[in-house]
Parts: sequence; C-alpha cells; structure tokens
Amino acid sequence: MGKLDGKAAIITGSAKGIGRAIAVAFAKHGADLLLITRSTPLDRLAETCRAHGSNVECITADISDPAQALAAIETCKDVFGKVDILVNNAGIARDGLLVRMKDHDFELVLKTNLTGSFNCLRAATKIMMKQRYGRIINISSVAGQMGNVGQINYSAAKAGLIGMTKSAAKELASRSITVNAIAPGFIATDMTNAMSDRAKEEALKLIPMGRLGDVDDIAAGALFLASDDAAYVTGHTLSINGGMYM
Repeated sequence: MGKLDGKAAIITGSAKGIGRAIAVAFAKHGADLLLITRSTPLDRLAETCRAHGSNVECITADISDPAQALAAIETCKDVFGKVDILVNNAGIARDGLLVRMKDHDFELVLKTNLTGSFNCLRAATKIMMKQRYGRIINISSVAGQMGNVGQINYSAAKAGLIGMTKSAAKELASRSITVNAIAPGFIATDMTNAMSDRAKEEALKLIPMGRLGDVDDIAAGALFLASDDAAYVTGHTLSINGGMYM
C-alpha cells in the first residue's frame, strides 16, 4: 500500500529537479498527478509516473497569472474529482548584487516564486475547505532562512513563502488542512550546476555534511508531509540542508 493511495496531487514546476523527483515519489506511492510546467515538455515524466500506476494530467500554465493558476487547479478537480495535495515548487532565480539588481529581475522572481505560489494556494484552498481535507507544501529555501549574497530577490521570495505557510496553517487547521514548507539547502539541480566551481567550493564549506543534497532527499520530505504520517504537523518548515542552517 502506498502512502498516497487514492490522493490527487498538484505539483507546480514539475518538469525537472526537485519537482520531477517529487512527482515520481508521489506516483510510486499511489497518487494521481496534475503536473504543471510553464514551458518544458512533460511527456517523459508523465510516462515514468504512469509506469508506476499513476493517472497523470499535464498542463502548461504560467502560475504567476491568477487566471491561469485558477484554471490549472480547477482542472485537477475536474479530472480527479478533488484536490488533496498541492506542492508549490515553481521558481526561478535572477541573481545579482543589491546595488546592481534590476527592477525587472526583482519583480519577476517575486511574481513567480511568491505570488505564483499564492495564486495556487488560494485556488486550491477553496476546494480543500469544502472537502475538509488537504495537504499543502511550499518549497522555500535555506536562502529564505539565512539570506544569501547575490540573491536578495530570491531570498525575499523564499522568506515570504515561510511567512505565508505559517499564516495559512493557522487559517486552515480547523478544516483538517495542513500547510508546511520545505527549505532545501544546496541541492544538485540545474540551478546549482550553473554555479561557478569557486561558488560551489564556498558553499560546501558551509555544509557540515560536506556534500550537496540530492533531489530525492527533498522528495522524501515532501512525501512525509503529504502523507497521513504528518497529520499533526502544520505551520512547520522542514530544513533539508545537511546542517547548513540550524
């Protein structure tokens, strides 16, 4: 028996990296999936998830647009009859030092990473409140907990997700809806692969475990928070960072 048998889950930013790993983990544990991407094709991921017995629906949408986010969430209700789990994972980075940060780069990161998550959260919450059940997981970052040079926009958005998580958890607890966040540290993804060798070396010095994390480490945390094993956990930020921030 899978931990998520019979559940319908939405995962934003699911095309690669952490989102992809969460999708596969959820499929292995019995969830049906609505996978959302802004542009990257999801055919291969959908095929992988279906091989584990999951029913999969794929959508291309820009969740920073409230109308597109609402339509995507409602598609899950239309296809699967419910929305049990929402994983807000979609995010981008536009790094730069504070004094050189362009208005567009600051606004774009907040619009995608924070406002986009809010748009999906609001739409899913309306369905979950009627169901009197739900699991919401916001993918934040260690950068939102401790800050990071050159990422004032990204850090602000990810810190905002943590605050949003706590507020939503208080509002929704009486409806048996849990809202939690995961704050990954440095995880081996396309985003970290784009870092210079020197930047990677400096990052590793901050990690007591001495290595980058794996996307499956984050997927395992998401699986726990989405399952009934975490039924009494809400408003929590699960730090998966190898000891980088305690």
